[in-house]
Amino acid sequence: MRKRTTLALVSLALIGTAFAAPKKVTGYGSLGVVDGKPGGTYTLALGDSPQSLFYYGAIDNNLGLISQQLFDGLVEFNFATYKIEPALAESWTVTDGGKVYTFKLRQGVKWSDGQDFNADDVIFTYKNLIMNPEAKAGDAGNFKLGGQDITISKVDNMTVKFVLPRPAPAFLLQQRYFIMPQHKLMSKSIQGGAKAGDINTAWPTNASASDIVGTGPFKFQSYTTGQKVTLVKNPNYWKVDAKGTKLPYLDKLEFLIIRDPQAQLAQFLAGNLDQLNSSGAQFPDLKSKEVAGAPIKVNRFTALFGSTPFLAYNFDAKDPALAKVFSDVRFRRAMQSAVNRERIIDSVYNGLASLPGHGVAPANKAFYVNTTRQLGTFSLDAANKALDAMGLSRKNSAGIRLLPNGKPLEFDLTYGTDSAVYPPMATILQSDFAKVGVKVNLKGILSSKLLSTGMSGDWEMILHAFGDQPDPELRRPIWQPGGSLYYWHRSTQPAKDGDPGIVAKMAPWEKEIYDIFNKAAVEPNAATRKALYTRWQLIFAQNLPVTPIAKPENIGAVSSKYGNYIYNLGVIPGYNPVPLIYQK
Repeated sequence: MRKRTTLALVSLALIGTAFAAPKKVTGYGSLGVVDGKPGGTYTLALGDSPQSLFYYGAIDNNLGLISQQLFDGLVEFNFATYKIEPALAESWTVTDGGKVYTFKLRQGVKWSDGQDFNADDVIFTYKNLIMNPEAKAGDAGNFKLGGQDITISKVDNMTVKFVLPRPAPAFLLQQRYFIMPQHKLMSKSIQGGAKAGDINTAWPTNASASDIVGTGPFKFQSYTTGQKVTLVKNPNYWKVDAKGTKLPYLDKLEFLIIRDPQAQLAQFLAGNLDQLNSSGAQFPDLKSKEVAGAPIKVNRFTALFGSTPFLAYNFDAKDPALAKVFSDVRFRRAMQSAVNRERIIDSVYNGLASLPGHGVAPANKAFYVNTTRQLGTFSLDAANKALDAMGLSRKNSAGIRLLPNGKPLEFDLTYGTDSAVYPPMATILQSDFAKVGVKVNLKGILSSKLLSTGMSGDWEMILHAFGDQPDPELRRPIWQPGGSLYYWHRSTQPAKDGDPGIVAKMAPWEKEIYDIFNKAAVEPNAATRKALYTRWQLIFAQNLPVTPIAKPENIGAVSSKYGNYIYNLGVIPGYNPVPLIYQK
């Protein structure tokens, strides 16, 4: 299943895309994108040092932010419409009932070192990196359908063909994988005689700049350990603006490594950062400074992409008594009544958030179903009554409910201490849960460790977030029971078609969701797929595999020295929007 995910809560990108001549910038007029002027340096923040400089060798959001400026995919998003558009593939056809995808590659594209880009690079990337099960951030699982392999072959020097064992409606959306240079990575690949896992050691952080080449708007220049990553303009970039000016406008991008959000804020206000990955918590202070005349612009938008914080309970907790309670939907429903979403929206996000969906962002008009009624209302009285009704009415002298074995109903909440929103959210949850006789101990870790901690199973309750995508199939590893990221019920992993032992560990509602995702993955009719995913969202809302908390607005601030700043939250492969940012 998919290993690479879009997890960042407030990772900021900048929008604006153009195509190589003769195709010009299209679709962004409503977003205020204009033709700019060349030159200038733009400085952003990274939350931590990159683990590697090779995208497929590490699951690392910081590396992802850098990589989306260095590499392109076959297709990419038009961010005004959320539609897929040509990138390194200038066109494609779908034949044989949706089982054959043929991509015609864009002519004249060169790697940043001047070498020609062609079909061999695409074939190499898919076979040796994306489909390589040993590549840490590969995606081999998405190239098996019903236990059969998807195959890729070279038709000619500028054409590649994928043959699927069965139709897969979301296949095109998935082809935003970054294409890598065969001539620079051959020696580390299976094709070059290396072991499958050797590819993970390509391009360490001390790699030579001459080794790291891409087709994106910028190329790698240097990495100063623990301090900054510097990218410079790629003179061979294939996109132009509406007037035919070669992109990117900027000469240089600098990523400063600043781990503390408050330090990032201070550096932005001091003028050392040109944009700030922000949140509702910081919005009032930033907006007041803008109004007072500070040379900044604070922006808020609603977008499809962006992460939704949630609470998850470990169905396979090490304490059997807790595992039994967490697996009981009555408990999860009871505790949802003790989640004060309105207070969190008001006090944590300063009102700049809304009620969430269940697995689909409210902005996703194609698939979203309004399940806000199923969220219920905040009621400690309702939570207390529900907990009593499930047999947890006994309490000790401290007012903590007792489990059937006589032990207190007490557990840890794991959350990210370096986040602007997790700590106050965790404190609110701890306080309100205590009022219904449930003791929560706060256990803070770095936000970058939340996923690995969740996957390890060494937790009891966790505050985490996953990003959204335009098609639920792209979130199948998260929301389908047995999926590689369905970590709150790890005993269902890995679920394979026809594996009765794994499926038997699922609750009936999980089995239904499992079947829904299997059916929707191959259903060619759009209306039928929507109906299937509607049913899934309703089951999610009733059974709460996780408890969604709020959907934040996208908040970002930028120096007023720059134009064409339109943001989006999240690391989105196949979307490298900085090239249209320009210095006024």
